[in-house]
Amino acid sequence: MALLLLVACGPGDDTLCKRFYTPYPDMVSGRERTRNNAAFLDAMALYKAGDLQSAAEGLKAVVEGEQADNTARMYLASALLGSGQPYKAEMYLDQLENSRDPGNMDQVDWYNALCWLCSGQYGRALQQCIVIARKPAHTYKAEAQLLAETLTDH
Repeated sequence: MALLLLVACGPGDDTLCKRFYTPYPDMVSGRERTRNNAAFLDAMALYKAGDLQSAAEGLKAVVEGEQADNTARMYLASALLGSGQPYKAEMYLDQLENSRDPGNMDQVDWYNALCWLCSGQYGRALQQCIVIARKPAHTYKAEAQLLAETLTDH
């Protein structure tokens, strides 16, 4: 019954998306600028300033130029999600998931849940949150529990 209520909300309800989405924390802007990371740092300056659409454009160029740069890919997914492009964000999260880099798995789990939330796929978001909440030590366990409760009560 709860899933039927969730589906009835439809993809036009972005209130929950705005409530639960937070940009992935900027942990790279303080890096020393080099010729090799200048484009990345320029895009991250936009990201840090909250211009997620422009940041996404810059980060996409970085990701396309540096296929192995999973850090830039994570920020790109976050910027796309924050600029209202959850389907594109999910595509980049899939690439991260397929890279099998264990350092990104918690982020991929949570931001996938947010992609589904923000695209109106509430049932998928709820299931993902349940999976996260059942893990003993997940970075986003508390957030997932709160979102699961919210979706169940929605």
